[in-house]
Amino acid sequence: MQMFQGTQLFTAEVGGRTLAIEAGLLAPQAGGAVTVRYGDTVLLATAVMSKDARPGTNFFPLTVEFEERLYAAGRIPGSFFRREGKPSEQAILMSRLVDRPLRPLFPKGMRNEVQVIVTAMATDGQNLMDPLAIIAASAALHVSDIPWNGPIAGTTIGFVDGEFIVNPTAEQMEHSSLSLVAAGTDDNILMVEAGARELPEDLVLEALKLAHETNRIVIAAINELRAALGKEKAAPTVFLPSEAVQQGVNDLAAAKIAAILAQGLGKVEINAALDGVKAEVKAAFAERIAAGEVSDLEVEDAYEATLKQVTRKRVLTTGIRPDGRTTTQIRPISVQVGNLPRVHGSGLFMRGETHVLTIATLGTPGDAQRLDSLLPGEEKRYMHHYNFPPFSTGEATPMRGPKRREIGHGALAERALVAVIPEDFPYTLRLVSEVLSSNGSTSMGSVCGSTLALMDAGVPITAPVAGIAMGLIQDMETGEYQILSDIQGMEDALGDMDFKVAGSEHGITALQMDLKIKGLDFEILRRALDQAREGRMYIMSKMLAVLPEPRSSLSEYAPRILTHHIDPEKIGKLIGPGGKTVRGLQEQFGVKIDIEEDGTVYISGEGLNAERALADVQRMTEDIEIGKIYTGTVVRVEPYGAFVNIMPGVDGMVHISQLADYRVDKVEDIANLGDELTAMVIDVDPGGKVRMSRQAVLEGWSVEEARSRDRGARPAGGGGRNGGERGGRGGDRRDNRGGDRRDNRSGGDRRR
Repeated sequence: MQMFQGTQLFTAEVGGRTLAIEAGLLAPQAGGAVTVRYGDTVLLATAVMSKDARPGTNFFPLTVEFEERLYAAGRIPGSFFRREGKPSEQAILMSRLVDRPLRPLFPKGMRNEVQVIVTAMATDGQNLMDPLAIIAASAALHVSDIPWNGPIAGTTIGFVDGEFIVNPTAEQMEHSSLSLVAAGTDDNILMVEAGARELPEDLVLEALKLAHETNRIVIAAINELRAALGKEKAAPTVFLPSEAVQQGVNDLAAAKIAAILAQGLGKVEINAALDGVKAEVKAAFAERIAAGEVSDLEVEDAYEATLKQVTRKRVLTTGIRPDGRTTTQIRPISVQVGNLPRVHGSGLFMRGETHVLTIATLGTPGDAQRLDSLLPGEEKRYMHHYNFPPFSTGEATPMRGPKRREIGHGALAERALVAVIPEDFPYTLRLVSEVLSSNGSTSMGSVCGSTLALMDAGVPITAPVAGIAMGLIQDMETGEYQILSDIQGMEDALGDMDFKVAGSEHGITALQMDLKIKGLDFEILRRALDQAREGRMYIMSKMLAVLPEPRSSLSEYAPRILTHHIDPEKIGKLIGPGGKTVRGLQEQFGVKIDIEEDGTVYISGEGLNAERALADVQRMTEDIEIGKIYTGTVVRVEPYGAFVNIMPGVDGMVHISQLADYRVDKVEDIANLGDELTAMVIDVDPGGKVRMSRQAVLEGWSVEEARSRDRGARPAGGGGRNGGERGGRGGDRRDNRGGDRRDNRSGGDRRR
């Protein structure tokens, strides 16, 4: 399965297909470079580290980029410039997915800049790129000269018809009730991203175990690649406080920090008190900093290390958290709904100092988001956007659009709620969560706010969903640990795990986990899931106490949508040449009409107008039914009969002999242009010509009887256009003139 000559190939059988990892030819100047192929999907990953550390930084400058190239699918970008521009939302989410399991495995205190780029080179549209991107990035780092404590691998798990599927295809994923991506080392899981259709915790745990077993198979292949081609690892530039500085900061600050933590203060108060301690520490080191003996950043790092150590030790030994809560205690919850006028639905969810307001907007199917991406899907009809303005944390910083974190949190909340939106609900939905105050768990606050906003808007969700963020503090030497429910910002920063779980009373709908330690024992994970369910149900009870179920009707400000299904072969007829027909209907009734490929037609607009437009659509696309009585407008008059428009684009001909229950001398005696005429369809020929009888309606005849008396149907004349009608005029009418009409004049039916 070799792709390029001159490379070395290592393979693993995963999910019944061959995963191939190659290195040695492409991107030779990168620190590490590999290509990964699975089916006909090929990714190139490169990893590069700067020679020197970035000066003046107290964080690790790692960047991960996922580059979509539409040539990979044989497509030209749809933008004005016809080239790829800024990353799509899907590409940003992929970058985050790769970044999260890589980051905790770099040496602590490393300040060299590292850049990992994963480029989609080819895609078959079936083999999903999520796990492949993780594998490719891991392999590139592992063979490179960059210090890193990998490798890792990633696996996607689906669940179809009661069976787990390893790395399901895009087609299989359409029928899957689980989409779980798990990345980890040979020892354990590091990162999880999952969406599910209300699956129980034990089933999700089994999926994680299967993903871990599969990851180990791939990791073995990456290790073989490293043994054959790996470069010698470079020595990183590590910035850690010296033992003397660290001890000095401990002596100055540890006791004061412990005293502050014992007071159970709120976020603002505890931060103000801790900032005072930090200022005292810096003042104590001011002379040494001025003399250049130590740096300001070294003192800051030492202080942060002391704060982390004291906080973690207190939680482990006492089970009491910085704000005074126990490990399972949820912060006070307050809920409001419908507090904004005019919007379709709103929900304000407040949990401690985390306040999130979510607004729901209902749109038409045409409002769906069009996707121009390599990842599966052409459009989205459920969107969740998450905004985190600087005032939510009391800061003043530039606002330049959503950051990657905001896009990721929005996607998580979207995944949590999409499982409970009815599939036949015709609306496009946009949820926007505005974080008004933040102290941790804002993403889960947006999940709760979304449930409230949807129910307030009258969206008939199948079950309410609540979310909770879990944390972990673990002593890796003793194995002692504490699982924390509803973590706040400080616990997120100083803890070992950020584990978000959303779901209904029936099961999980979304899950996201990130670890800062090397791995997580499955027993701890099981306990965390159980504890998360208890907290989730408590939070949901507070929500349902305010709004127990969706409102009985949609918001009065939301558009009304009528749904109708037509034969897909008649879509062209409804659209008309160049869209003329459907545009005419929209203009005539003041509605919006959206047509799906499967023949589903959505008509949105004011109630009565929408119903009138629907009636026209039905008339236009229904099959002509023999024996059915139609009322239409006379659009053409000929000596042999009248043509009646019975539905848009369809005219039926009523022969002169079928216009009345008596002898008719002249068509205009009964039917003139613009007159309304009611008649029965008595025949439709293979060419689509429709014959009708008004006499059948007046006399109460059956179709068969009407056909037997339809003189215009007798064959005569040529077979050209309207040949039958001309035959009628050339045959029957001569008979009428020479026979029946004379009888009428001499005392026949008409004189009587």
